[in-house]
Amino acid sequence: MGHDRLKRLMKRGTDFLGCEVAILGGAMSWISERHLVSALSNAGAFGVIACGAMSPELLDTEIAETKKRTERPFGVNLITMHPQLSELIDVCARHGVSHVVLAGGLPPPGSIDRIKGSGAKLICFAPALALAKKLVRSGVDALVIEGMEAGGHIGPVSTSVLAQEILPPLAADVPIFVAGGIGHGGLIAGYLEMGAVGVQLGTRFVCANECIAHPNFKKAFIRASARDAITSVQIDPRLPVIPVRAIRNKEMESFAAKQREVAGLLDAGTVEMAEAQLQIEHYWAGALRRAVIEGDVESGSVMAGQSVGMVKGEAPVADILRDLIDEAAHALERRSVHA
Repeated sequence: MGHDRLKRLMKRGTDFLGCEVAILGGAMSWISERHLVSALSNAGAFGVIACGAMSPELLDTEIAETKKRTERPFGVNLITMHPQLSELIDVCARHGVSHVVLAGGLPPPGSIDRIKGSGAKLICFAPALALAKKLVRSGVDALVIEGMEAGGHIGPVSTSVLAQEILPPLAADVPIFVAGGIGHGGLIAGYLEMGAVGVQLGTRFVCANECIAHPNFKKAFIRASARDAITSVQIDPRLPVIPVRAIRNKEMESFAAKQREVAGLLDAGTVEMAEAQLQIEHYWAGALRRAVIEGDVESGSVMAGQSVGMVKGEAPVADILRDLIDEAAHALERRSVHA
């Protein structure tokens, strides 16, 4: 009974994504690549390639390699501040990517029309109700509302508050996926009952067998508790650095020094604000690569959401998904019995 109800609640999401389970894989740089993305799609969820700081050539290869590993639909996450965003959109269009996820603020002029013009569905992140309404008016096909409990770059508001603010007025107008701090199926059930069509999870899949993250990176996740996933501190108010949530280590202190260095360049007039922000972005990309690929979990960035405390060990993607689905179905069944 719970599984049937779950299927009904997810139907709008699964129809929109073209998959069996309305769970998006959160796009994590260096992690959400061909192996994890194809495993998620093959298991019935929806994998999303993290383009991050990739060049158009690298993205082209990544999409081609993912296609070799799955015949099911998957998406590509692009960052709005990427200097080659236009070329990356072209790469997605050439490959006939079915869904493009845009992260990092309002889409630049013309990008929405170009993405939709290629036949792709466009999903955007909405960290506030006003922005969510603006995005819906501008023609995006779906929204992800992600709270501060998530890993990586985060906004200032919790998932539960965003869900209460955004789902009631907008859930009927556009499919909405909820993200940030979700590690158990019971919470998935709750957001679906509030009007979400599905959810997005990243942290929960880092310790999947199919994930290429270094064993040291996975061990850091398995050892960590929720309180170990802390946010970076902004040193200079003139440098609007988006906070990052990661597991506490030496790297979190080094980032403060990096901000001071970039702020000094701003003071000296050596760089413009846009260049300063890009330097910070590239810094994070490098620090994350050190941890994910090289296994340096002390001077690398171990980005993780607060749900990291629910990651207890390695398992295949299919098993992680089955657990989440069973938990969600059980929660729905329990509620209907007590209703």
